Amino acid sequence: MRILKYILSALLCSSLIACDINTKNGDENNNVDLVEIQRYDRTQSLYLTTGDFSALQQMSTDYPVETRTLIEDVLKLGSVSTPDIYSKFLTFYQDSVLQNIISEAESQYANVDDLNKQFSAAFKKLKSWLPDLKIPMVYTQISALDQSVIIGESSVGISLDKYLGKDYPTYAKYYTEEQRNTMSRDYILPDCISFFLLSKFPLPNFATRPQTDRDAHIGKIQWVANKAMDKNFFTTDYVRKVERYMQQHSNVSIAELLKMNDYSDIK
Repeated sequence: MRILKYILSALLCSSLIACDINTKNGDENNNVDLVEIQRYDRTQSLYLTTGDFSALQQMSTDYPVETRTLIEDVLKLGSVSTPDIYSKFLTFYQDSVLQNIISEAESQYANVDDLNKQFSAAFKKLKSWLPDLKIPMVYTQISALDQSVIIGESSVGISLDKYLGKDYPTYAKYYTEEQRNTMSRDYILPDCISFFLLSKFPLPNFATRPQTDRDAHIGKIQWVANKAMDKNFFTTDYVRKVERYMQQHSNVSIAELLKMNDYSDIK
């Protein structure tokens, strides 16, 4: 499966500094959560802190795609078919800093009911605007401070180690104050929704388009993310320009806006 990986600074440029999901049985309009975050991180953490072979077996059987993506594409440790790859994987995380990060992540995210509700509400709105949209599988993992959000063809992976709070001591060694301000629980949903929408509605020829087009495209994605979250989280100039455009063009639906790549009227 082709994995689309999004690193904060690389994808969003200057405009945006920068979970497996199951759908439960039942009507989407009832009180049952539409999204339930799958806790791959718990199985991963058990193996990485104790070397428990049964945890490794569960990672390989229950989460084969997530495990392969983490080892091969995120950490770049080698192919999962390599005989000693899981020993290499275990050794990699034995660093005391990473062991502390694992412990902190499991403590802070012992309960993710709030995130389940937030994701469910946001995807319910997106689904109402985009009926053909397939709700992804959302899961959590520990990525060794690599990537914040992993976007696959049908999944969204959240690296909990990148959302431990701006005051988490280890962050000060590796990140600027501006970056640390985005590394808290409150940013998980906005990051995931915006990255997910970017993967579904990319800007053609992004690298060669004028910066104004890139900024407008990011602003459009952030504006839709705000609407999905029912919160004005993103407040850039281009988000405000998109807001004005939509107020002036009430006949344009959110689906039409997302498919639009001509930004001559949003500048």
